[in-house]
Amino acid sequence: MSTSLDKLTIKGFKSIKDLNKFELKNLNVIVGANGAGKSNLISFFRLLQALIDGNLNRYVRDSGGAGDLLFNGRKTTKKMHFTTHFDNRGFRFNLVPTPSDKCAIEDEARYYAYNNRWWELGDSEEGKSKLVKEVLEDKSDAQYSKPVYDAISSWQIYHFHDTSSTASMRHYEIIQDNKVLREDASNIGPFLLKLKDEYPADYKAILNAIRLVTPFFDDFILEPQKSGDKEQVNISWYQKGSDYPMQPYHLSDGSIRFICLATALLQPNPPSTIIIDEPELGLHPAAIVILGELIQQAAQRTQVIVATQSPALIDQFAIEDIVVVNRKDGASTFERLNEKDFSEWLESYSVGELWTKNVIAGGPRYE
Repeated sequence: MSTSLDKLTIKGFKSIKDLNKFELKNLNVIVGANGAGKSNLISFFRLLQALIDGNLNRYVRDSGGAGDLLFNGRKTTKKMHFTTHFDNRGFRFNLVPTPSDKCAIEDEARYYAYNNRWWELGDSEEGKSKLVKEVLEDKSDAQYSKPVYDAISSWQIYHFHDTSSTASMRHYEIIQDNKVLREDASNIGPFLLKLKDEYPADYKAILNAIRLVTPFFDDFILEPQKSGDKEQVNISWYQKGSDYPMQPYHLSDGSIRFICLATALLQPNPPSTIIIDEPELGLHPAAIVILGELIQQAAQRTQVIVATQSPALIDQFAIEDIVVVNRKDGASTFERLNEKDFSEWLESYSVGELWTKNVIAGGPRYE
């Protein structure tokens, strides 16, 4: 299993005023009312990925500027603080807004449990990480930074909401674009072709999962087509009992979304952390049950973080898998549930029913 994120601290970021040493497990199901802060937790993962990719201030710009990232704005919050722990490694830094509404990095440091200390890496007015520089320039201490760099670089934040006729997942892509499944599944054709050729058992597992939800589905065709000097492929497919080639646009929104989810969750070499926001969108209740099983299977091999509001999906998990997000005094709070606190309720109700009845307190709150 890849290095997963064990613990995190977030202070002053969006609606997260003070999340201190919050523990993450292999399976984390984030629930909460609209506006509670679920998406802001996912935004943290995007921010950290942008920092590792060298695109921190592009992320800041696309998010409205540094002032919009600070909890309640510049007048309330002067800087953002982040600390992450990956097994015996750690990484921390502050983000400070600049006059040009960008972010500078201050007090960047890495941790190694062997000597139980933080090593200061310094500051960067340009928002360029010194940890990343160590790794890319293969400096003498890169061995201490690389596990953190590799873990964050591996994260995939999947977002399969756009299943329209113009969505990239319904179109051709060059067959060489198959290293990882992209966040919007735009390269799902080349990726599935690679699995079919190199990981046939995993490819078959994906087909079997799809058939549970769409019983009429037989197999993908995955025959590359010439386009100039390149080859492209899409997810054209066959129905059972027919040799007529069906095209991606013949798939319903729910069907193609489930195909993407099954591929992401059953891929043979998963990212260190898989993050999916509202995976239940557009799925039949029976498909949501299968989705829950796939998420649990994936969590046995890697770390999975799912944000949802679906009682049907919540029903598929143990109560200790649930993290409830609420608002208190304008700030997001995060609490992992404990079965002993709900033992009597669970004798008569499912986890999803407790969520619907607001026994698991995560509904709208008036402040």
